[in-house]
Amino acid sequence: MGKNQIDPKSAVKGGGPATPPPFYDREPSNVSLRWDRDVMIPMRDGVRLCADIYRPDVEGKFPALLAFAPHNKDVQTPEACENTGPQPAWSPWWFGHQEAGDTRFWVARGYVHIVANPRGFGKSEDGGDVKNPWSGSDTDVYDMIEWIAVQPWCDGNVGMVGISAFGGNQVHAAKLNPPHLKAVFPYDPSSVYGSGLLGFRDRYVGGLLQVFMNLIEPTGVHHLQRGRPGSLPPEVEKRWEEAMANPDYRMNLTMYNILTQRGQHTPYMFNLLLNPYDHEETVKKTEVDLEKIQIPLYTGTGWYGYSYKVHLQGCQALYSNVKGTKKMMFTGPAHQERPWHSFHGEVLRWYDHWLKGIDTGVLDEPPVKYWVMGENKWRFGQDWPLPETKWTKFYLDSWERMREEPFVPSSRDGCADPDVFVQMPPTQTRKVEKLRYLTDPLPQDTLIAGPSVLKLFAAIDQADTNWIIILKDVGPDVSVRTAREGELGIPENLPERELTRGWLKASMRALDPQRSKPWKPFYKLTREARKLVVPGEITEYSIEILATANLFKAGHRICVEVTCMDVPTGTAGFTNVEYVPYHLCSSKTTVHRIYRDAKHPSHLLLPVIPIGDSE
Repeated sequence: MGKNQIDPKSAVKGGGPATPPPFYDREPSNVSLRWDRDVMIPMRDGVRLCADIYRPDVEGKFPALLAFAPHNKDVQTPEACENTGPQPAWSPWWFGHQEAGDTRFWVARGYVHIVANPRGFGKSEDGGDVKNPWSGSDTDVYDMIEWIAVQPWCDGNVGMVGISAFGGNQVHAAKLNPPHLKAVFPYDPSSVYGSGLLGFRDRYVGGLLQVFMNLIEPTGVHHLQRGRPGSLPPEVEKRWEEAMANPDYRMNLTMYNILTQRGQHTPYMFNLLLNPYDHEETVKKTEVDLEKIQIPLYTGTGWYGYSYKVHLQGCQALYSNVKGTKKMMFTGPAHQERPWHSFHGEVLRWYDHWLKGIDTGVLDEPPVKYWVMGENKWRFGQDWPLPETKWTKFYLDSWERMREEPFVPSSRDGCADPDVFVQMPPTQTRKVEKLRYLTDPLPQDTLIAGPSVLKLFAAIDQADTNWIIILKDVGPDVSVRTAREGELGIPENLPERELTRGWLKASMRALDPQRSKPWKPFYKLTREARKLVVPGEITEYSIEILATANLFKAGHRICVEVTCMDVPTGTAGFTNVEYVPYHLCSSKTTVHRIYRDAKHPSHLLLPVIPIGDSE
């Protein structure tokens, strides 16, 4: 193998879930920084955006890294970030908005770090044409980059830094191709399909509405002008009346409260409740815009499909649609510590190559790297999904079992009655009903990496439901099942880990046949494509399960759970962890019947990866 080449079939030793190998750094060259506070930067229409500029306190010109997002720049400062120190995802003081990066790290290594808010947020001014509230005017980030490039402290080389909303605005900037923007690193890039960071498709997977944007409303710094509920344009009034009559909205008083204010309170959620759909023209425009990206791009996210699913969907959509130089990284299942400082060595390695001209070897390794849960090691790949993937079907079977063997036609195999679960609404219960299918203990280690699909044949007694699919690793399990006392069932309290989830609103099941792949259902998600279910009729669903990577060790079981509801962990429709939002569910008690026989071969499609001999 050539210089720095890595065998993608082998695991790489070293590194943790947020510290990917190789471990790159340079000796800090600047120990002190200069901080220019609240600098007002003019845009082409005269509106001024507010930024903090941190630079080495020495003479010279340096490359610059812009962090641009609606999150308050005043909580990104070194002093604010050092008030509590890094907090892990399970800490009660984890504050999601601190995502602009470690200022002292960047300045010490010879970069200028600029943190700015779009118009309408924080200390930035209002006014002008705001197409996307989280990005400001379409050209603001372009103007900001070009302003930075000509400053006396900048050498003309500009990149961008920061995750989540800061990552999403990097994608927006890359579409505009500013002359001085040399590379981007949009980890956790938010919605890629749609209007900037707030597009429907990546954020509301399978058409299920979740309440994350309402949960983070209190921590925002957007400028508000609330007034009395007033009249609405005729078309909006019509949609508002439909929303007010929706029994699922009426059950959720947190959402109903927003609707009654006619857009004066939480306008984003108000508009979502009125128009919970994607649009074909939005998809086409996104695909055209992504092909315009010419600059090198390094995207990624973590294996946390249970919460910020928007990032897991967004980074894969970005990687698959961009044609130029690109890389992608998947870290572990926990959200990055806040203030964000994780894998800065990897980001430095990227920008030292593109902005400083240092040979860091970042392009010598395969373009995809991913953390494997269960194995707790890093692996590499040449593309995504991995070219060596063996797409493997596991069929749902009687007694909530799963097997690889397909059903035998014209036989007794798979002729049992359907499995059934009944879910009452959350106004009547907190209990989430489900069916739980498991394989036998695996005879050998089994590695999966990539997206999955549950092909489901099911009937419900209502016109709609939410399908929520949970993939788990259960075990080890040394038991056997026999008719002997004590061996009648799978032991309770076996260790288990949730790996990922999938979602689909039954009425939004229509597929786009041109864009769908066997491992990636692409739903239309439009108002026109919405089709209610005929109660009692067996309907086929292709339910996308978000990508993951896990090593099921020998003796473990693969588990898939089928349910239709999740619930708030707090009261009044709120949750104890803001980044684990719940979904708006049905207000009706619903009977779900799952069919699994030769005529209705419900199955789980998994991306099984052959394991290399060398470790």
